[in-house]
Amino acid sequence: MKTHRNSHTVHFTDFDTDVEIFEGETVLQGARRKGLRLAGACSGRGACNSCSVRVVSGNVAFAVEQMDTATGNQPATEWVRACQVTPLSDCTVKIDSRALAAAVRIEAKECRSAITYAVQPVVKMYPVELVPASCDDSAADMERIIASLDNGIITHFDLGALKTMPSMLRGHEWRLGIGVRNGECIGCRPPARPLLGLAIDFGSTNVAAFLINLRSGRLLANIGIENPQGIYGSDVISRISHAVRTPDGGAELKVASVAVLNTIVNDLCAVVSAAPEDIVDSALCGNTAMHHLLLGLPVSQLGHAPFIPALTDAMDVKARDIGLHILEGAYMHLLPSVGGFVGGDHVAALLATEAIWSTVAGCILIDIGTNTEISLIHQRKIMTASTASGPALEGGQLSRGMRAAEGAIERVRLDGDTIACQVMGGGEPVGLCGSGVIDAVAVLVKAGIIDKRGYIRPNQRLVRDNGGMTEVVLTENVSFTQEDVRAVQLAKAAIRTGIDLLLRESGLDEASLECVVVAGAFGTVIDISNAITIGMFPALPLERFRQVGNAAGTGIGMALVSTEVREQARRLAKRCRHCELNNLQGFQKTFMSRIGFN
Repeated sequence: MKTHRNSHTVHFTDFDTDVEIFEGETVLQGARRKGLRLAGACSGRGACNSCSVRVVSGNVAFAVEQMDTATGNQPATEWVRACQVTPLSDCTVKIDSRALAAAVRIEAKECRSAITYAVQPVVKMYPVELVPASCDDSAADMERIIASLDNGIITHFDLGALKTMPSMLRGHEWRLGIGVRNGECIGCRPPARPLLGLAIDFGSTNVAAFLINLRSGRLLANIGIENPQGIYGSDVISRISHAVRTPDGGAELKVASVAVLNTIVNDLCAVVSAAPEDIVDSALCGNTAMHHLLLGLPVSQLGHAPFIPALTDAMDVKARDIGLHILEGAYMHLLPSVGGFVGGDHVAALLATEAIWSTVAGCILIDIGTNTEISLIHQRKIMTASTASGPALEGGQLSRGMRAAEGAIERVRLDGDTIACQVMGGGEPVGLCGSGVIDAVAVLVKAGIIDKRGYIRPNQRLVRDNGGMTEVVLTENVSFTQEDVRAVQLAKAAIRTGIDLLLRESGLDEASLECVVVAGAFGTVIDISNAITIGMFPALPLERFRQVGNAAGTGIGMALVSTEVREQARRLAKRCRHCELNNLQGFQKTFMSRIGFN
């Protein structure tokens, strides 16, 4: 039923639900307000095709001329961008299958391997057993607890802890575990409850979390979930733009962040039969934009040069002030950043890989994503930079690009005269994810279908003209267009330019690199030889490359359980010399030289 006189009802066939879209709203905005998960990699700017819908019935108006680059030049009432379409009547729409593909999620699972961290936790749990209060002994609960412990262990109480303590004392026969952090009583738990910590790697694309026993340091459970902020843009600049230009945009992004964190808490606790209140400490790392958006800090200054964050030092905040539902007075520790867009996630990756880079003369650490961070370590000096590699290498903003989900092509190889594709989930392919993108370009370059300048050569096998657009047919449903090639060229050139300039600033050449550490979930699955083929990495022997997985996740786990590691993170962040690549001499020339596939 309509509640607004200037509105229209849009029926989404794939969700079998109706959405009331108000005057001036686009189909994408209405879907978001309703809570429907509809991809929007460019945050509604009309720069990609991730939110494609087909208008089955009804009349719509277009913000820009609509042409569907995924299926060729079609009438505007066929496949169109939902972010550019405003209903003029009641409508029925169908969503592109890529936008509906179920994200590959690492379900919360108990860890049975012997992964442990060196323990020096900031929170300790002290058992107390009190004599019940009486008319003859009417001391306040707080005073009685302080008196029961050695002098100085507790100097002050968190208000939330005080609110729950009286009933818990009396409900458990005056026996409790008292959580203490740097002299502050942050909460109390029934006797013999587990002492847990939560480590979070808050990535732009995915959020990984780890539940750790703070007494033993053992990893108990882990989970991976797609970052729900992705519907507001696949890259950090799009999300910053949404936060700045959209009323309550920053609040929307923060709400999405907090919601996924509390989902993670509940799911992890469920698999180990614990309660959220058993989590007495937490630590989080993320890039500068994710960090600021979670804390509700202003981000407008991050959207333009010189990209100045509100702070770079480590920070401890009450978890409840963020909205995280764990022990009443528990804190969240946020790792320090380096500067610009080089955030705490890269500091965590440096922590986790120090045993590798500290033992060689020259090493580069690369964490690839929509924002790629690079550190060059040489003679104990660390030079660090970020590159705006964009979402293309993760499947974003490509004609048939998509996130790593069922139906995504994740591997591509040339089998004789045909293209062979490996599809996630084993079903029919509906698009390309990041590892498939790199494979596809490398295969087509090696086959001569894409030339050294990046042009798709006409009149080649697998090449067709689709309404004036040259494309390579990978499968019946998935093609790779000339515009897609250009997007990959820009992304890989950004990464290689970062490597080149850091080497130049350090007075080194590629051959002097003894090790290249490739970190991150995406870095784990890419084919290194194919990345070398397209010019994203230097042409070094493959044995010099180390793919280490989610190093940021490992590093934040180390920091969660150890006060010494937290101090080590501060020292590492201060050692890093942040380089703003755009300001370095020769940046543009170097970037242009890396566009081709030479």
